[in-house]
Amino acid sequence: MKRILLRSGKSPYDVVAIEEALHRDVIATNSGNLIFSDAAHKILEAPGAEVVSNGIPSDVSAAARINEEYDAFVVPLANAFRPSFESALKRMTRLISKLRIPVVVLGVGAQTGVSYNPERLKRMEPTVREFCAAVLERSASIGVRGEFTEQYLRDMGFKDVEVIGCPSLFMYGERLTVDKKALELTPQSRIAINGSHSAVRAQGLGRIITRTHERYPHLRFVGQNLSDARQLHWRDLSDPNSAVTGMPTHPDHPMFREDKVRVYVDPFTWINDLRSFDFSFGSRIHGNIAALLAGTPATVLCGDSRTLELCRYFEIPHRRLDQAVKHPESADPAKLYAEADFGGLVGGHRERFERFTGFLDKNGLENTFTHGDGGAAFEERMRTLAFPPGIRPWNDADVASLTSRFGWLHNRIDELSLDNARLEKELGRAGARAGKAAAAPPASVYRRARRAVGRPIRRALGSGG
Repeated sequence: MKRILLRSGKSPYDVVAIEEALHRDVIATNSGNLIFSDAAHKILEAPGAEVVSNGIPSDVSAAARINEEYDAFVVPLANAFRPSFESALKRMTRLISKLRIPVVVLGVGAQTGVSYNPERLKRMEPTVREFCAAVLERSASIGVRGEFTEQYLRDMGFKDVEVIGCPSLFMYGERLTVDKKALELTPQSRIAINGSHSAVRAQGLGRIITRTHERYPHLRFVGQNLSDARQLHWRDLSDPNSAVTGMPTHPDHPMFREDKVRVYVDPFTWINDLRSFDFSFGSRIHGNIAALLAGTPATVLCGDSRTLELCRYFEIPHRRLDQAVKHPESADPAKLYAEADFGGLVGGHRERFERFTGFLDKNGLENTFTHGDGGAAFEERMRTLAFPPGIRPWNDADVASLTSRFGWLHNRIDELSLDNARLEKELGRAGARAGKAAAAPPASVYRRARRAVGRPIRRALGSGG
């Protein structure tokens, strides 16, 4: 049995309660990560292969165990070449440098503006070089998202670079169907919109959301950040993102009060829910890929290179966000829907899929579509699991809505109390061995406890925080 360690927040088969999912951050700060990691898991689950999630951390001390227990380390990535991810990229490089097994990177991307100017990435170039060199010592090539990242790495001197897009759109192999269910959109159409805090705060997406909300009563916003999810479920305003009150996930936003917002912690429910919509649009690439996987037409409003190069590669209908904001009528869903052409996306999908599987073959990885059952067993198993529904805004205080929240908090307090008791015993034994009185638990223990449960308790009791 070939064992593959996959960099992902959780296995697709793990059913995690909402409170626990938010506490553990199984979405690795952005639920879009689960779209491509679940797809990678399904694709790699070929006969004779076991795929295991690593839970995301890059623990250098785990290198010896990984070398002993696994045959390959597969790393699906998104916009990893960006300044805010540099420290994480360095940790990953340190781990990879200690591995003796193959390391295969799926769909890494560099992030800059829509002009493709790499100047802002200059400072972190040594870090990117070290990462790519470490990977290419352990694989035949490195898979990148699109044209910009390919050129960015080639300009550094790396030749073994292949554009493979993102594994997310290969969730169903060579099959991809996107149909316009209606001739045109009307005010009664069901529309999903998505976007990031930065797009709302600094790029003008908030104006498009407001305009669409006024014209389409069945609009729904789908958030993706951990902070979005915590705002919906706990009304947690402790994250700096809470300053962006123009986000529909903020409790002060009218869409929050109207129950027109969701965040998903499982792609299975996310994709299934989007099947009932007529159209999806916004600045989130994986929010719109989720719609396309559901067969629902979607258009991406590109605000940076990471979304633009992926749209160009897959021929996903798209507009530049800055131009859409400048001419908001051009971003009306009815107009975007009418102009969206999915011929290139669907017609070129098989060729792109074969390029992707060719990349896997070159790197010694089999896939379920070429070598297995096409993911049938995966899909059957997923249908037997009861995933939690999308997280809704907490607008009420009925017993049902309080039960799961307070039940989870109660369990967390019990767990922390047990941890504290164990620590006191250990300190007592240590003190006794040293001939001293047992020391009190350090203040850091209590600080961790307050951080873990204090804010949710205060929010639940209505005392802010």
